[in-house]
Amino acid sequence: MKKHHLGLRVMAVGICLIYLFLLGKVEAQEEPVEGEKVEEQEPVEKEKQEKKVKKDVMFHLDPLIVNLARSQGSRFLKITISLEMSSPDVRLDLKKNIRKLTDSILLLLSTKSFEDVYSVQGKFTLKGEIT
Repeated sequence: MKKHHLGLRVMAVGICLIYLFLLGKVEAQEEPVEGEKVEEQEPVEKEKQEKKVKKDVMFHLDPLIVNLARSQGSRFLKITISLEMSSPDVRLDLKKNIRKLTDSILLLLSTKSFEDVYSVQGKFTLKGEIT
């Protein structure tokens, strides 16, 4: 019985230490240090804005799955495409024409055989044909 109580006490002390440790970290983050805290936040904000800009100029298509030519359904190609736009304004035009774009890519991919795309050179060739 005493061992059981000792274990509970050790656990309670451990929980208290963890709580105090975490509480101290939270308080340390809340207290601004003159000059330092403001300077630390500026690069973080810039980084967040850069990520947002990068996200805004990328358009991700849903993965496409196509049976390869001359494979009788035994081989298929799954491709994921992300398009980099020159500006975020292009996104609206792209959304309007996404079906045409997807259809064109599917038509191109369905003409390819396994031999056309399995090598590194074949993948680069396919990439060039799509772009």
